[in-house]
Amino acid sequence: MTSIKIKFRPSMVEGKEGGIYFQIIHNRVVRQLSTDYKLFANEWDTEAEAIIFNDERFNTLCSIDERLKWDTSRMEKVIRQLDADRGRYSADDVINAFSRMKKDVSLFSFMHGVIAQLKQLGRVRTSETYTATLKSFMAFREDIDVPLDGITSDLMLLYEAYLKTRGVRMNTISFYMRILRAVYNRAVEKGLTPQNKPFRHVYTGIDKTVKRAIPIKALKALKDLDLSMKPALDFARDMFLFSFYTRGMSFVDMAYLKKKDLRNGILTYRRRKTGQQLTIKWEKCMEEIVAKYPDNPTAYMLPIIKEKENERRQYDNALHLVNYHLKDLSEMLKLQRPLTMYVARHSWASAAKAKNVPLSVISEGMGHDSEVTTQIYLASLETSVVDKANRMILGLLSK
Repeated sequence: MTSIKIKFRPSMVEGKEGGIYFQIIHNRVVRQLSTDYKLFANEWDTEAEAIIFNDERFNTLCSIDERLKWDTSRMEKVIRQLDADRGRYSADDVINAFSRMKKDVSLFSFMHGVIAQLKQLGRVRTSETYTATLKSFMAFREDIDVPLDGITSDLMLLYEAYLKTRGVRMNTISFYMRILRAVYNRAVEKGLTPQNKPFRHVYTGIDKTVKRAIPIKALKALKDLDLSMKPALDFARDMFLFSFYTRGMSFVDMAYLKKKDLRNGILTYRRRKTGQQLTIKWEKCMEEIVAKYPDNPTAYMLPIIKEKENERRQYDNALHLVNYHLKDLSEMLKLQRPLTMYVARHSWASAAKAKNVPLSVISEGMGHDSEVTTQIYLASLETSVVDKANRMILGLLSK
């Protein structure tokens, strides 16, 4: 019987970070395996053998936690392999086999490292999409890792066929493939594998999607619904409208808006997806929604995150509930397609286009970073132009 424990060794110097190490016990023989993961003493729960997260170093701690989980998983795999192959082995054999495995560059290990780095950089949403892609590919591989130079065109064709047989849509297939390609290209840049162009025969394009926007008439009907006796539906409607009012602000940006972000009639925030800073002229319709929820005890503007603990979980739960209730509102309005928070973003862009607002203004207003040509040509649009366009669009709801 072999056991693995994660231990913390505090620094001999007060105020400095200590080190994390693995303790491997086999047949009562104890061995230690050092790591390069560093923590402060108040960031480690000795009894639970787990990291204690804090706001100051949250992203760094997430990165360390991700790597620890991955290392533990691989060490457990080593032990299972030794149990199957030999039956008799030592704690030193576990450490040696694990060290050899760590030196072998594989897709799973490399991608886990990329995910951990994304978390450390604060790109949580991107790290989640990479995690979902890795989970899908691991299911295809039945948890059998593959070396980076084993990523071939044939393998990716098999993965594409696997996804198709499970009814995965082409845009989702393309999404997974483009993420895997980005990871593979990063490995190529680091000199970890030659460029064999394994994605040249699989689909990495974008199919035309069903239009998600709803017309101004439907938006007016949504706004005019009497939901005074249905607070959950009322809140979902408010969040949808707030997104529309603020030029299609994403729900994650709404969740993390702070009261201090509003100064002198100007709302300033930074998109969590791209890091781009946006400013919006504060309008009466926005204030009316915020004023409905004055009791939020946190620093956040909207009552999406209400406590300091588990902020990300609160956001995820709120998004799920809001989208769930938006579906009910869709049925009440007899809309052909269900409302989601993303529909608000599409609807603002569609309304702007219908009023002949230039593409460059729409792009600037929504904080797009994919309109590369527009952004280079435009450089920096006067925010008053975007605010004027937004006011014109909001005026359509009051006509």
